[in-house]
Amino acid sequence: MDMRILGLTGSIGMGKSTAASMLRALGLPVHDADAAVHHLLAKGGKAVAAVGTAFPGVVQEGAVDRKALGAQVFGKPGELKKLETILHPLVRQAECAFLQRCRQARHDVVVLDIPLLFETGGEKRCDGVVVVTAPQFLQTQRVLKRPGMTAARFRQILNAQMPDAEKRRRADWVVDTGLGRRPTLAALARVVEQLKK
Repeated sequence: MDMRILGLTGSIGMGKSTAASMLRALGLPVHDADAAVHHLLAKGGKAVAAVGTAFPGVVQEGAVDRKALGAQVFGKPGELKKLETILHPLVRQAECAFLQRCRQARHDVVVLDIPLLFETGGEKRCDGVVVVTAPQFLQTQRVLKRPGMTAARFRQILNAQMPDAEKRRRADWVVDTGLGRRPTLAALARVVEQLKK
């Protein structure tokens, strides 16, 4: 049987990180696109030099200062595009290397955890997509608890993401994380079983 690729996505505060760690607990390898970006921007990361050239002043002590970078790109579509042009190909490289390793290790199901999966057309690379969702009040509660988060920044992030309803419409599976950890884990386990068939 060919290796099956499960896409995992969901808007901010919908429980995607929790779902990813549950899928890991179910024994699946998970490629975290956000972690790949962190890695690329960290000291010695492949994107540091290019980002430093494109956005002067953001590199400090050999790493990209994410706050300084954020200040230069946040709410500026042109600058964000410039950043994505640097990062996306490198993130894809990391993803391809991950898939290659998983094929060699003969995994039957692997997970691509990508926040902007639909926005970047990533669903075309997946055999199925699970979208995590939660009631809006819960999403708001979760996000506003994050350090440094403001209602205005939350709105900006939401505006940059595809609406939750549209993600749910495009999903092969929708998992509601608002019901608690056990129902979420059970739902994810069912998804994996279905994908294996």
